[in-house]
Amino acid sequence: MTWTQVYNPLDNIWLSALIALIPIIFFFIALTLLKLKGHIAAGITVLLSMIIAIYFYDMPASMVLGATGYGFLYALWPISYIIIGAVFLYKLTVKSGQFTTIRQSIISITDDPRLQMLLVAFSFNAFLEGAAGFGAPIAITAALLVGLGFKPLQAAALCLIANTASGAFGAMGIPVIVAGQVSGIDPKEIAHFLGTQLPIISFLIPFLLVFIMDGIKGLKDVWKATSITAVSYALTQYLTVTYIGPELPNITSSIVSLLALAFYIKRTSPAAAKSFSLSPKQILKAWSPFILLTILVTAWSISFVKTMLEHMNLLINVPFLHNHVIKAAPLVKDPTPYAAVLKIDVFAATGTAILIACILSVFLLNVSPKVAWTTLLETVKELSRPIITIMMVIAFAFISNYSGQSSTLGLALATSAAYFPFLSPFLGWIGVFLTGSVVSNNALFGNLQLTTAQQINVLPIILVAANTAGGVMAKMLSPQSIAVAAGAVGLAGKESELFKYTLKYSMGFLILGGFVTFLLAWWL
Repeated sequence: MTWTQVYNPLDNIWLSALIALIPIIFFFIALTLLKLKGHIAAGITVLLSMIIAIYFYDMPASMVLGATGYGFLYALWPISYIIIGAVFLYKLTVKSGQFTTIRQSIISITDDPRLQMLLVAFSFNAFLEGAAGFGAPIAITAALLVGLGFKPLQAAALCLIANTASGAFGAMGIPVIVAGQVSGIDPKEIAHFLGTQLPIISFLIPFLLVFIMDGIKGLKDVWKATSITAVSYALTQYLTVTYIGPELPNITSSIVSLLALAFYIKRTSPAAAKSFSLSPKQILKAWSPFILLTILVTAWSISFVKTMLEHMNLLINVPFLHNHVIKAAPLVKDPTPYAAVLKIDVFAATGTAILIACILSVFLLNVSPKVAWTTLLETVKELSRPIITIMMVIAFAFISNYSGQSSTLGLALATSAAYFPFLSPFLGWIGVFLTGSVVSNNALFGNLQLTTAQQINVLPIILVAANTAGGVMAKMLSPQSIAVAAGAVGLAGKESELFKYTLKYSMGFLILGGFVTFLLAWWL
């Protein structure tokens, strides 16, 4: 049995969009006004989306259940697999006592929390985003900041906001590559175009982070260090995407900004280094888990390694869903079966690279097998509630996508004609809010942006790039990201506080992105 998606069930695209918005509006209200716990808010949102899919979109109940189950499983693999590994790695450094050395090595560079934040939450976060992605950077850097003495809510929020600078290029440029695949535009051209806009945002982020921490006074105190971080990151990002491509900007920009800031601090505040007498061997041992993580995740991203490992993937067609749902015009030119295949990539998964780093770290840090096992169980227990939240969030996203609710929202925005360039980033924002992933957002709405651009006579690359840029603005408050950050710093059940913290910054950057896209659309 097959079922063809319906994108305008009420024969009025704006009324249909209003119905499709109900779960999203409820989720906002649940977290901001009702202050419900994340897993409860997400659970009710799933139920609302299921009801709308069955009663308004006439999606067969078996397919709705299939999409829900697919979302649950995808949340466990690969997302939760990656998050558990990342937090477990951090906890091993704590249990072994090596985190004290990590902390001292950072303090030996600077004891100023604002500069520590730039080193960890901004530069190191971007490096991990370029290597791993999928929530690991936020989980690791937020936990590191808490270990340095930051309050959990502040640490999580700063890392979520900082991730905006690197989110567009993700792990090895995958978001931009996917945007190219669905739109038919060369990914290098999309990256080049993004390179004219995103470095401006990347430049502003360090100043915003310092302002959030310490207001105007903080900016006055450390404006030189902040400027060095911002300029070195933004300039390297621009040069990399312009002359190399989308794969490496996060890696190059993070390394250059981290080294530039560290060098500046050493030159201007040499006294900090005398606070602790750490040998290179001590520092190397303490940081070895994260060095291993970087090496292994980077190796897993190399094409021939990935190809070799993917031969061992297990592919499972989701019952009642795989190719049972048919995409229709105007989302696609011809009726197209919607695949639903769960990929169990035991060897090729990024989580496996992280797991191997954890296993090797057990030996390098001299952690006993008993302590390691106890630590793993402790990690899983602490993350159980965030994982349930993620399962609910991803299930909602999958129901929305397979029922056509997300496409209804996109098509409604696309009817705004002359104003669509301003709204184009909002569409990307919705895509990432629903899926938690810039990659998934580009796969969902990339072609719709292309089609709309052709209809309103706007250069397609502008709107395809805006889809990515707008999506990045949603990463800091997407339910998936919030759940990951909350779980990493022990704020499970307090997702509403984190959501409210990041909401205003996300909307501010989104509106700015809308104006920039609008001007570019009618200027070029």
